Amino acid sequence: MIDARQHYLARYQSMRQRLENLGSGPLRRLRRSAIERLAEVGFPTSKTEEWRFTQLAPLLAQPFEPALPQPADAAALRQILAGFDGVRLVFVDGRFEASASELGGLPRGVIATNLARCFEDGDGLISQLGQHALFKTSAFTALNTALMEDGAVLHIPGEMAVEEPIQLIFVSSSPRAISNPRNLIVLGAGASATVVESYLGGCREPYFTNVVTEVVLEQGARLEHLRLQQEADHGLHVGLLQVSQGQGSSLSSHAFSLGGSLARTEIRTVLAEEGSSCALNGLYMGRAQQHLDNFTSIDHAASHCTSRELYKGVLDDRSSGVFSGRIRVHPDAQKTDASQTNKNLLLSEEAVVDTKPQLEIFADDVKCTHGAAVGQLDDDAIFYLRSRGMAKEDARRLLTYAFARELVELVPLTALKGRIERLVTAKLPAGAALAEAA
Repeated sequence: MIDARQHYLARYQSMRQRLENLGSGPLRRLRRSAIERLAEVGFPTSKTEEWRFTQLAPLLAQPFEPALPQPADAAALRQILAGFDGVRLVFVDGRFEASASELGGLPRGVIATNLARCFEDGDGLISQLGQHALFKTSAFTALNTALMEDGAVLHIPGEMAVEEPIQLIFVSSSPRAISNPRNLIVLGAGASATVVESYLGGCREPYFTNVVTEVVLEQGARLEHLRLQQEADHGLHVGLLQVSQGQGSSLSSHAFSLGGSLARTEIRTVLAEEGSSCALNGLYMGRAQQHLDNFTSIDHAASHCTSRELYKGVLDDRSSGVFSGRIRVHPDAQKTDASQTNKNLLLSEEAVVDTKPQLEIFADDVKCTHGAAVGQLDDDAIFYLRSRGMAKEDARRLLTYAFARELVELVPLTALKGRIERLVTAKLPAGAALAEAA
C-alpha cells in the first residue's frame, strides 16, 4: 500500500500556489491549517473507533489525482442527467458546469452560485467555511479543506420560502481521479427550502469523491435535505453533512446510499439552541461486494429539543453495511426528546452488518430511546404469500421491497419520491417488475 498521507501532502504542495490564489488571507490560513492537521493525524485505521468497521485499504491503496479541467462530454452528460429537471447546479469532477445548470425561476434575493466564483468575488458568505465542519477531528474533512476548489453556495434570505427543490448534482467522469466538492448552505431566520444532493458516476474505473457540506439554519429556518449517493460500481465515496441549528429550526434529512464499491456517509447535526428539532432518515442497500458505512451524530446542546432517527439496511450477496448512530445529550439539554431506530435485513448468508446505536446522556430530565435489529425475511410471511399463489422468489422480492419502501414514503415531494423509488427497486432482483406492480 502507498503512504496515502504522504501522497496527498505532496499533491497539496504541488497545487499550493494555485489554490492559495483562491480566496483571501483567512482562507489561505484555513488551507494550511487543514493540511498541517492531516500531516499530524493521518487517515483512520481499524483502531479509530468511528471507523473500526470500515477498512480503508481499497481507497488508500490508490494514488488518486485531481481531475484535469477539460470540456464536459455534452452527450454523455445529457444522458446522465436525464430526469433531473428544474433548478440545478451541476458539477463535473468537482467543477461547476454552467452549460448543464439551470438557475431560472429562483426568487429574487436567493443566492445560488459556485464556490470558485465566491473566491474570485470575495463574497462574505465564504467566511462560514470551516466554522462548522471541523477538520481537527476528521482526516477526510481536512483533505477536503486543503484541496477544495469548487462546490455549491446557497443562501436563502430570512422569511423566504423557496417552493421548488434546489438540486446540487455532482458527476464523476474521470478515472482514478479525486474530487473535493465543498458546499455551503445558509438559511436565514424563518426561511425554508428543499435541497437535493445527488452523486452520480459515469466512469467504469475507480475514482474518489470526498465531499463536505456545511449547513447553517438560523432561528426558525426549515430545511428538507435529500442526499442521493448512486456512484458508479467502482466509485469510492466519503461524504459529510454538518448542520448547525439555531433556535426553533427544523432539519429533515433523507439519505439514500445505493452505489459505489466503498461509501461512507456522515450526517452530523448540533441542536445548538432551544426548541430546535431534526429527523434523520436513511436507507442503504448493498449487493455484490459493496461496503456501505453510515455514521450519524446528533448533539442535543440545548433544552426542549427533539430528534427522531430511522435508518434501514438491505444487504444481499457478499455486501456489508455499517450503522453507527450517536445521540449525545449535554448537561443543559433538559426536556430532550430523542429516539433512534436501526433495522437491517440480510438477504444472504454471506451478507454482514455491524450496528452500533449509542446514547450518551448527561442530563436527568429527558426521554430517550434507541434500538437495533438484524434479521432475515419472515418465513411465515413468505408462506402466506405462497399460499396465495405467489412464487417463492417473488414473495421474497415483494417483502424486501415493502421493508425498503417505508423510507421512500418519508420523502416529501412526489417527483423526488418517484425517482428514488425507481432507484430502490432497481437494486432488487426484478426491481422493474416490482415498481410496475406497486
